Amino acid sequence: MNYDRILIRYGEISTKGRNRHKFVEKLKRSVIHSLKDFPNIKVQASRDRMYVLLNGENGIEIIEKLKHIFGIQSFSPAVKVERDIEALKQSSLQLVNSLFKEGQTFKVTPKRSDKKFELNTDGINRTVGGFLLENIAGLRVDVKNPDINLRIEVREEAIYLSCEMIPGAGGMPSGSAGKAMLMLSGGIDSPVAGYMAMKRGLEIEAIHFFSPPFTSERSKEKVVDLTKKLAQSYGSAIKLHIVHFTDIQQAIREQIPENYTMTTTRRLMLRIADEIRDKQEALAIITGESLGQVASQTLESMFTINEVTNTPILRPLITMDKTDIIKIAHEIDTLEISNRPFEDCCTIFVPASPKTKPRRDKVNHYESYLDFDPLIKEAVQEVETLVIQPDDELEFDSLF
Repeated sequence: MNYDRILIRYGEISTKGRNRHKFVEKLKRSVIHSLKDFPNIKVQASRDRMYVLLNGENGIEIIEKLKHIFGIQSFSPAVKVERDIEALKQSSLQLVNSLFKEGQTFKVTPKRSDKKFELNTDGINRTVGGFLLENIAGLRVDVKNPDINLRIEVREEAIYLSCEMIPGAGGMPSGSAGKAMLMLSGGIDSPVAGYMAMKRGLEIEAIHFFSPPFTSERSKEKVVDLTKKLAQSYGSAIKLHIVHFTDIQQAIREQIPENYTMTTTRRLMLRIADEIRDKQEALAIITGESLGQVASQTLESMFTINEVTNTPILRPLITMDKTDIIKIAHEIDTLEISNRPFEDCCTIFVPASPKTKPRRDKVNHYESYLDFDPLIKEAVQEVETLVIQPDDELEFDSLF
């Protein structure tokens, strides 16, 4: 059977009210962008459904692209049929016949969105199901667990037939929730946090702290590759801001008591990230923190670290177990990259006994002996920005 279109179901977008069209338009743009290599396709969107008209393009390749687009709950290769009972019966027979193998079962699942159609759902079920049983030898009915589920959707403009329901990525369309900055290390957690934030409709830019010569070019390459994976999920380029952090880390080691160095390091990272966020006109900062996972991720630590900004800090992984995070990292294909044995600046100067319950008054006292502002200003001014393309191209954008 040659499908002529793919029917896309919205999922959570359908819960929106008067502003639904804005989310639909965002999703439409994502679909068009992701399918830019298929010049003959056309995308049609309405309040309730979206259709990709194939016009002879490779449906199998397009299906693989659609699986990764945020905002799609599910989709089905479909055939459009005129609103005529005989045409419905013949097209249903052709579709089921193309899939049927000896001994298989089927059922009909009708949905009549247009109540003006002459048959109700029970009538469609009986008419089409009976016709298929009469014309396909060996076909049997199984309403609970059929091999073939013929879905018939009657709408005002036409009838649509499909037999597959392919899960989509879910979530909300990319860019529908604003922009945020992802603090991206080379570890397992932060890429997963970025992916989950994008799934909720956030546009992201990434910030990575790089401390040569203590961290190698291979650690930087690892973060570039992680960003590429996220860009592939996003379906568009992602900016990666590289912050040279060596001078600040050395100043922290010299000035701050060892058990508080991790707290101050996180506070200064957050201050720098906030400066970059402001320049990029983003509204939040995303981290890969999970409550209690390490010393800097206790509630007391987060309370003390958060003091340096009133910008919203989004923590998508905050209540997740490490095993659940690893599972998602495997699914989005970042786990192997994160496990490359190249340290980032967060791990090279870890104190032997980091403070798990740091106090704001103490860390402010320790930090008062050195003016970190010039170092922060210099780090922000010298940020290196790369534009990471999902098709593995790399562009140098600018220095602040």
